[in-house]
Amino acid sequence: MPSPITTVRLPDLLEGWPFERKINPHSEEVAAESTQWIEAHEPFDERYLAVFRKCNFGLIASLAYPNASRDILRTGCDLMNAFFVFDDISDGQCSADVRKGADIIMDALRNPYDPRPQGESILGDVFQTFWSRALIYSSRSAAHRFINHFQDYVDAVVEQAIDREHNRIRSVEDYLTLRRHTIGCLPSFNVLQMNMDLPDFVVTHPQVLNLVTIATDMIILANDLYSYNIEQYRGDEAHNMVCKLYMVAVIMKSHDLNVQDAVDHIGEQYRQLRDRFLTDRETLPSWSEDVNRELKEYIEGLGNWVTANVEWSFESERYFGKDGPEIRQHRNLALLSQEFRC
Repeated sequence: MPSPITTVRLPDLLEGWPFERKINPHSEEVAAESTQWIEAHEPFDERYLAVFRKCNFGLIASLAYPNASRDILRTGCDLMNAFFVFDDISDGQCSADVRKGADIIMDALRNPYDPRPQGESILGDVFQTFWSRALIYSSRSAAHRFINHFQDYVDAVVEQAIDREHNRIRSVEDYLTLRRHTIGCLPSFNVLQMNMDLPDFVVTHPQVLNLVTIATDMIILANDLYSYNIEQYRGDEAHNMVCKLYMVAVIMKSHDLNVQDAVDHIGEQYRQLRDRFLTDRETLPSWSEDVNRELKEYIEGLGNWVTANVEWSFESERYFGKDGPEIRQHRNLALLSQEFRC
């Protein structure tokens, strides 16, 4: 087995990435409104309320949608906060209860104006309120895609709960397939389209879908790099790519891979994805002038999302506490335990 190490050096994930940090001018006001809206539902106990506030999900929305109108930014902020509510409620639940919550969410999204049943989980009201407000400003095409992608998302969260219930450890390939849905990128990307009317034949074109997948995978890899320290410390490694690579090496009886090797490997994967995204975005098909303009805006939005995920990871207290800015500078991360406990 590799010798235990206590510090890892993180790769610079924004090196060579042309999408610079931008923040929506309505950020402070809208983020505060959205946070107040969520907290009014009283979804968290005292401990999770503190965690929620440290995450500053309004910041990631403001970075991910820097050019959005005030109203669409509110949709983005509400979505990020609603994701966390579902995550908090479903975390540790049995798969049957997670399915109940998922079904409540989808019923609320598909019936945004119907009264919610008395005594129902707050998920119904949270997601119905979020969605009925979003529909005022969203194009019909984006709204339709959002519903479909959110169904995929909640189904994947249920599948993850089943994995947890049965102590199932997925292969790297199977993990990535599931993670592309549990990460929530696809509905988040649909928010980028809410002021557009891109035809289905454009957004489902293989070259466009390829860029969506690449951006999603970049966000997954960054998220798993930055969340690894907390997850390995808590013993919650089953859904983290750093640990996946390590376990694969153990299974293959490779004795020369340690945590730093796994981190470096993911950094190299990330750079390959970066290069593919930057190359492939230059070879998109051409349609009408209006479609081309909106598609360019959408692809730039994907690039902004990748940047936003990295910036928020260091600027919020989600993964590194108050040390994020300092860790970002030197990129040396002290592990929270003395052993790599995958």
